[in-house]
Order: sequence, then C-alpha cells, then structure tokens
Amino acid sequence: MALIENSKIYSGNDLENIFFRPMIAENGIADQGVRVLFNMPVPTTIHLWSASEGVLKPYESGWQGGSTSVKSAKTLEMSKVKAESAYSASEYSSKVYEHIVSRPDVNLQDLSGTDLEEAETAIFKRAIAEELRVATWIGNAMSTKYDIFNGILCNVDIAYGEKLKEPFRISDNVTAESVLDLLAGVWEQASDALKALKKDGHLAFYVSSDVYRAYEDFIYASSMDNNVLNCTEDYSSLFYRGIPLVDIGVTAAMLEDSGLATSQCLLTDSRNLILALNTSDYPDAEVRMWYNPDEMENRQRAVFLAAADFIDFDLVSLGHA
Repeated sequence: MALIENSKIYSGNDLENIFFRPMIAENGIADQGVRVLFNMPVPTTIHLWSASEGVLKPYESGWQGGSTSVKSAKTLEMSKVKAESAYSASEYSSKVYEHIVSRPDVNLQDLSGTDLEEAETAIFKRAIAEELRVATWIGNAMSTKYDIFNGILCNVDIAYGEKLKEPFRISDNVTAESVLDLLAGVWEQASDALKALKKDGHLAFYVSSDVYRAYEDFIYASSMDNNVLNCTEDYSSLFYRGIPLVDIGVTAAMLEDSGLATSQCLLTDSRNLILALNTSDYPDAEVRMWYNPDEMENRQRAVFLAAADFIDFDLVSLGHA
C-alpha cells in the first residue's frame, strides 16, 4: 500500500467544518446527550436559561413586561489540548487497509491518494472523539492519564466538596440488590428544581457500566410488570421513575487511573452538561498529517482548546459506591 507523503493540514474554518463537527457528529459525546459547543468566545461563558415568568397580565396601557428569564452561568477555563499518533509502515498499512476494505464502493486494485487520506483521517477522528468522550466524563488534572482537563464527574465531585455536601453512597460494590438503593438515594437527594425538570424530558441518570448492568440484572430478575415499566420491550433502554439510564462507558478507563470512584451515578438535565471546543481563538490550532521519512512513520497531530463542565450545581445529584 502506498503511503501519504504529502502533508495534509486542516486549519481555520476547515478545521471546524470539515474535521471537528463531522467528528463529533459521527463518533462523539453528543450521542450521550451532552451539549457540544464550537468556537464560543474565549473565555467561554455558558448560560442555562429558564422561561420568563409573569408575561401574561390584564390589559392596561403602558409597558407591563414580566420578569426576565432566570439564568445560570459559568465561565469555562479552556485548556490547550494536543493529540498525536504515529504508525510505522507496517502498522499504517494494516490499519488503513482494514478501514478501506470495509467500504463497498472502493476499488482495491486502484487505491487513490484520496482513498488513503479519507481512511487515515477517519481513523484519527475516531481516536480523538473517543478520547474526548472519556475525558469529558472523567478527566482529572490530578490523575496521570486523563489529565488534559477536569471532566464533568470531577467538577461535580469538586463542587460537592466546596459546598460541604456528600454524594449519596452505598457501602459496597453496586449489585442487583443494592442498585435500587443507589438510584432511589440519588433521586431523593435531588433538589426540587432538578425534580421539577422531569416534565421537560431531559433528565437522565448518567451511570458507569457496572451500575447499568446491575440495574439490568435487577430488571431481569423482576416481574414482567416491572419489566414493562422500567425498560423498553427489547431491553435496549432502561428507566427509573421514567428517567432513562445512560451508560457513559468509562468504567475501564476509571479502573486505570481517574482519581474517581469507579461506580458513578449522576442525575442531571442533559442541558446542564457542556463540552466546549475551540479551534479559532488559538493561533496554533490545526490538524496535520504527514509522513516522516527519517523515522519511516505516518504521523498525525491535532491542537485545539477544550473544556467540559456542568453549569448549575442545583441541577445535579451525585451518588456512587
């Protein structure tokens, strides 16, 4: 297989529109309900707006405007992020070829530079999107691996400490017998403001895989009536009190090193969760792919700004084992 020896660089508008937006849409954290914002002004201030109140009044002449919308706001500290990967000639050939061969429209006898470039770009996009997804949830500047920025769970944990509150805890590993206590405890300690948002349809229990599997085991062991109430017919989605459970899929990463409890249960409104990416306010932001003849490697690098956080502490309820 030929190598891509001509450098490929994405910068400016191409960096956002051709690389990052499709990357998140195809592979990213948005599938789990987190809002992804691109190229907000730096420093990035995020708002969560409520509806205006008191707008309907008896008719009288003159201005009688109601109260303004109540908003929560938080300024995100954007972190400089770099992603790099390199493949030797043999690794590159097998990895790129494996990606290409799965496409029905490609002629394996006549692979063009475009085919190779698209495959290489897709592989790099997928790797960045997955790392961003994991860091969005469990990033921790105090850890040794996922230390690029503090993720959502880390920031919630820090906020609990600053507010001198304790997350709801169960004493041992979560099981089918104890998972209901965990979910019920997180719901009961939630603020009235958070519970009131249930009618909007954006609440979710964001849980680690062990919590999701434990609740799945609980459902399977329950009566048929309970099955109908707490999961879809094919068991592809689970619910507690009509609120979906979302498996955030980071258990393996947390076991490696995150500084966080490995069993997590976060109840919040999905509109309260943010991943912000910026490729316009950092002069060195780019994605570059090139061949290094000295090392006989195909190399890839992405440089950009990123941050993940929640907006309103009153709209989160945390529990873990």
